[in-house]
Amino acid sequence: MSAIAPTASRRFALAPLLLALAACLAAPAALAQQKIEQQMSAEQFKNSGLTKLSDQELANLNAWLNRTLDTETAKAADKAKSETAHERRGFFEKSPAKEPVVARMSGRFEGFSRGMTFVLDNGQEWRQDDNADLPGVNLDSPQVRIAPSIIGNAWYLSVQGYNTRAKVVRVK
Repeated sequence: MSAIAPTASRRFALAPLLLALAACLAAPAALAQQKIEQQMSAEQFKNSGLTKLSDQELANLNAWLNRTLDTETAKAADKAKSETAHERRGFFEKSPAKEPVVARMSGRFEGFSRGMTFVLDNGQEWRQDDNADLPGVNLDSPQVRIAPSIIGNAWYLSVQGYNTRAKVVRVK
């Protein structure tokens, strides 16, 4: 079997996430252009003690706030990209992340069989895509490792304590 072709609904599943990320990145940029005295009410500005600052001190504070905001926004964007890539592991067209998935299988494991779907405790579902066989196995929630191939886009599931691996495709 081959990987499932992306459907329109699957392609647009990330649209809300991308819109939210764009909004998060745009909002601080808009605020960064405003000085702190424009972001606060006159009463807030006075109560915070900022009226005591000279024009130069206020300019320095605004510059520092803008740099901090830019830095924190960049960190948040990098973290969001990294988390998205990590979460999309195994979907060929979705993620460049190649770290193995280590989890527990939900329920019983009774060996490999082409077309079988393996549900993990982290919510991921993987379907076996080859003829690997592992007869006589009967385990309750074994630990599994799903690792990418060195070359290509294949992923292989192995069960702790066994050397046999099955080629799998992520379906959820």
